[in-house]
Amino acid sequence: MSDPSSPEERAERRWWPRVLLLVAAALVALTFGITTASVESSLGPHEARYDVTTDDTVTIDLGPLGTLQIDSPLPLTLGVRVTVQEIPASVTELDQARTLDALSGDLQSYLQFFSGPEATIQDVARALAVDALTRTALALAVLVGGWYLVRFLVGAARRAELYDRVRPHLRSVVVGVVVVALVGTVLTSSLGRRDRPSESQQASSVFDGTPLEGARVTGRLGGVIDTYGGQVVAELRKSEKFYAEANASLQVAWDERQALLTAGPEPSGTGGPTPSATTLVDEANLVTVVVVSDLHCNVGMAPLIRTVVEGSDADLVLDAGDTTINGTSVEQYCVTTFARAVPDGVELVTSPGNHDSAETTRNYARAGATVLDGSVVEAGGLRILGDGDPNETRVGAGGTAQAGSESAAEEGERLAEVACDDADGVDLLLIHTPSIGQQALDDGCVPAQISGHLHRRYGPERVDRSVRYISSSTSGATLGQPTVGPLNGVAEMTVLRWDPKRRLFVDYQLVQVRPDATATVSPRLQWPAAPAPAAVGPSPV
Repeated sequence: MSDPSSPEERAERRWWPRVLLLVAAALVALTFGITTASVESSLGPHEARYDVTTDDTVTIDLGPLGTLQIDSPLPLTLGVRVTVQEIPASVTELDQARTLDALSGDLQSYLQFFSGPEATIQDVARALAVDALTRTALALAVLVGGWYLVRFLVGAARRAELYDRVRPHLRSVVVGVVVVALVGTVLTSSLGRRDRPSESQQASSVFDGTPLEGARVTGRLGGVIDTYGGQVVAELRKSEKFYAEANASLQVAWDERQALLTAGPEPSGTGGPTPSATTLVDEANLVTVVVVSDLHCNVGMAPLIRTVVEGSDADLVLDAGDTTINGTSVEQYCVTTFARAVPDGVELVTSPGNHDSAETTRNYARAGATVLDGSVVEAGGLRILGDGDPNETRVGAGGTAQAGSESAAEEGERLAEVACDDADGVDLLLIHTPSIGQQALDDGCVPAQISGHLHRRYGPERVDRSVRYISSSTSGATLGQPTVGPLNGVAEMTVLRWDPKRRLFVDYQLVQVRPDATATVSPRLQWPAAPAPAAVGPSPV
């Protein structure tokens, strides 16, 4: 019996099965994409692989040592398995005391990580989301492509025959497929944690009062964490308390200084640099720049950097390099933490140092920093020239050596040539090692140079027709002492103001945070005028 309906009505009846099948395919592809997502990243001082699971648990697998498990914060029954890839199998041959001794060198690295875990969590979450979406798109493409391939192989006549046979049951078949796909998407594991039998392993009391409270430990790891984990947690709490007090002290010092600046100019009274006299400049249009240097992965300073940037209403942050300790991939969380300490709308420019690497600077760029590469960039209205340090220092791996084919002298000559040949002029040379900029200073092609590296402050001082400023360490770096945990030395930042009309710096303020968690902010001090009649003494480098 022929179908009395019109072709339009028949076409209208056929569209809904296709839509429902497409929805089912999308659900299947999304389930596949999410539950198979996997990325390589870091966990503290280790490389690790992160895999999405469906067991409602976050599991950190330390190989022969055992596992650490916590309830997953993810929706449905999704979890994550973190497989640490650098725990040697030979550790199973060690007793507990020797295991602790073997791992104790990682204590400071774990402290760094747990001082700023948000950066790693956000980086991993973003990478897993991208991987899941990529896998979903590929799975959906395979399903749709497979559907059309089958249609092509079957042929139009055979498809019409099969459709006539299935048509009486089409609604039930399509709805059944969609329901199965939907149920399979929601119930990605057979049991959620509330429905599973009670856990046999006990929660470790070491993590009480921390984000890992309630974590369950298996294997040899239990004995290690009871002692080693206690050390990390104790140091973490000590570090958190120190930087909270230091940040509060800094905020008070900054507010007090701003109140004095509002009241009027201050006499120096110390025989030091004269206070800034800015009556001849347009205060409203000055560009504020915050300088940090030699952070060496001290993520505890990140909130203090934000305090200074927000308090000064900065337009630009300059990082003079050595943001990491060893330039390793596991230090990604360091550069990410520092990049996110800079508020939205404030530009961040860095000149990589000898303790950085191509990988860590790529991570810095992905986090939003502008990484200098030998060309002139414009940021905050300044035209800035700089490049990565030609040397690399690897702690425990032979010290410092030339990283590539270009020597420090050759890089200095190249940068001087770029500065002198630039038709629009260069306002600032930002370079990690001060001596690399000497040629550009001698040629008089840059009015100012800012650098770091020495962990001591020099200047600002006039050098022929330029002004050189060497920033001290913002991590309080002290020879032979770690740069994590409470400060071992004075941490410094500098706030400069730049006149876009004259294209020169006007003044600067020195911000210091001390090992006793106190902070001071200097008055605005006058930036030396350039050009100068002659160089002032030999270079400190």
